Amino acid sequence: MDDITIRLAQQPEADALLARSPLAALTGMLLDQQVPMEWAFSGPWTIAQRLGTDDLDAHAIAAHDPEAFAALLSQKPAVHRYPGSMAKRIQQLCAYLVEHYDGDAAAVWADAADGAELLARLKALPGFGEQKAQIFLALLGKRFGVRPKGWREAAGGYGLPNVHRSAADITGPESLAKVREYKQAQKAAAKRSA
Repeated sequence: MDDITIRLAQQPEADALLARSPLAALTGMLLDQQVPMEWAFSGPWTIAQRLGTDDLDAHAIAAHDPEAFAALLSQKPAVHRYPGSMAKRIQQLCAYLVEHYDGDAAAVWADAADGAELLARLKALPGFGEQKAQIFLALLGKRFGVRPKGWREAAGGYGLPNVHRSAADITGPESLAKVREYKQAQKAAAKRSA
């Protein structure tokens, strides 16, 4: 994941961590719910800083005392609107990575035969449902160059080129604004049809 420019957190240090650390990118995606995208994707940097490291380590996080880890995420400013439940989810994700991938987040996608297999692997991660897995698959393809055969199809509408639907389409402040507009239009349409 070298020489990749990511602008999801809209903070240079946090974005640099996302670009170089597969676990940080997965953790940011996990945090991306019920908070602004920039807040979610700056979370991995905040966690690393509070742990006194320059990266996240799945083994260390999985083994961390749950109460202490929850307290770490709850410090002001909190890493998420729901720091306790998200601390638990992050630890579950890290424990899964340790058990199935020896703690190496990049191994989730490193040898996936095709987009369907990669999507299945992402959906198996704790906290990753269909939509989150598809968005992360699109993010891998569009921003990280991870493009197994059929990745766009597996990512669904999020894999389409030249759209502004999700974190996968953020390249800076302008595209972030377009993604927000899309999400607001989707919410409005859902309310009208409810």
